[in-house]
Amino acid sequence: MLTILLISALIGCLAGFLAGLLGIGGGLVIVPVLVVLLPALGVVSLDNVMVVAVATSLASIIITSGSSIRAHHKRNNVSWSLAGTVMLGAGIGAGMIGLVAHHINGTTLRVIFGVAVFLLALRMLGSRSVMGRAPLPAKPVLGAISAVLGAISGLLGIGGGALVVPVLNYFSVDMRRAIGCAAASGIAIAVLGTLGYVIAGWQRYQLTDGFVGYIYLPALIGVVSTSVFTATLGAAMTQRLPVLTIKRVFGVFLMLVAARMVFS
Repeated sequence: MLTILLISALIGCLAGFLAGLLGIGGGLVIVPVLVVLLPALGVVSLDNVMVVAVATSLASIIITSGSSIRAHHKRNNVSWSLAGTVMLGAGIGAGMIGLVAHHINGTTLRVIFGVAVFLLALRMLGSRSVMGRAPLPAKPVLGAISAVLGAISGLLGIGGGALVVPVLNYFSVDMRRAIGCAAASGIAIAVLGTLGYVIAGWQRYQLTDGFVGYIYLPALIGVVSTSVFTATLGAAMTQRLPVLTIKRVFGVFLMLVAARMVFS
């Protein structure tokens, strides 16, 4: 357990920084490490490790995104009128997928998701403008789009930023405000998605073994013990870097997400 706590704390350092800088939940870092670590230490079987890693990642996002959004709010990077619609849609999508995720074969979805994210990354890396020019859709349409993004994010445990940021930026939302909104949606995705995973796994794992539903508490505690501090540092960096530089960094991040999804 001490090994898990220490490794998870190291993971949390990077996950928190990425959450603050890019508005993501850090699942790109957390999930693959836990998928290797937990079976190696005999915590869970290979059959169940993916859902445990995803659930634990989502639970950590509740804390990490909370720290990130507080920092972005202080810097006026969160448009709450926009964030409210995105949070509601994304939260509903994540909550519903959390209840049924353990029944889903995610291989095909990962490939489709990876290809879609790769195309988004190419667009962001090739763009020379600060934001897209497409008009922001009506709230019901934006809410429906957010629900789909939240469901996919909740299924893969990566938080909402990987999809929410490029979509909002395409709809003429400034990059910094898109990142702030993604941090807010990350909380909704994490809270409702985590609740779904807790309910679905309540009868499968015991609290005495360190679990709450599908969430493995030692790994969760290790991640959030450091991520809450580094998330603030990442948010501060968004004010110092030029917007187009942030966009390029995010494009590279999306490439990594796509590669992991397609080749995992």
